[in-house]
Amino acid sequence: MKKIVLIPTYNEKENISSIIDAVLSFTTGYHVLVIDDGSPDGTADIVRGIMQNHPERVFIECRSGKLGLGTAYIHGFKWALARNYDYIIEMDADFSHNPNDLDRLCAACDAGADVAVGSRYIKGGATENWPLDRKIYSQGGSAYTRIITGMPVKDPTAGFVCYKNKVLAAINLDNIKFIGYAFQIEMKFASWKLGFKIKEVPIIFIDRKIGVSKMSKGIIKEAILGVLNMQWLSITGRFIRMIKKINLF
Repeated sequence: MKKIVLIPTYNEKENISSIIDAVLSFTTGYHVLVIDDGSPDGTADIVRGIMQNHPERVFIECRSGKLGLGTAYIHGFKWALARNYDYIIEMDADFSHNPNDLDRLCAACDAGADVAVGSRYIKGGATENWPLDRKIYSQGGSAYTRIITGMPVKDPTAGFVCYKNKVLAAINLDNIKFIGYAFQIEMKFASWKLGFKIKEVPIIFIDRKIGVSKMSKGIIKEAILGVLNMQWLSITGRFIRMIKKINLF
């Protein structure tokens, strides 16, 4: 199996070397693709230095500016699909996601899942070092998403996810529009609507200790409105397909 970990970055010089080293330490042979959005702190230069010692396992794609998490992952998905990776994994640069859980996500896909989600909100999952307001936003947002969409995923905004190649190949990535946490919901929703099997794997999510969080009010607002928009488009799409089917008879 060819496995690659996608790590979007913007000003992650304090974390990037350590997180790449942690991923490369696995004997199971993960590759790493960093998608850097023009970090002014020199993140990309650090990655290029690591690439000199690991030219066949570490790669970087540099973009012109801060274009958003969602577009970074879409860029990485297309890059990985073009190179025929079997398992394509999203992971943060700041150690909020424990690299030791990578094998557990891949094992879930080995066992039959098409999408494995590192989940904070199933038995065995948890968050650490989060203030109360962030817990309320996150858990409330997850419940809200399940109610509106009906999607049976307890942690729909999770960003530690392993996709099988066939899932990303089946999704029209150019139609994925959101860039913040709504992006994570939209990808899982698209996978679910296409009939792929989603399996949640419990993880302990630890809030970053170094660097600055990218959370903002705009990202939260996008997620709230984005869920409504996704469900509306799904309903109207079903209605249009029904009308077309009726017209065939």
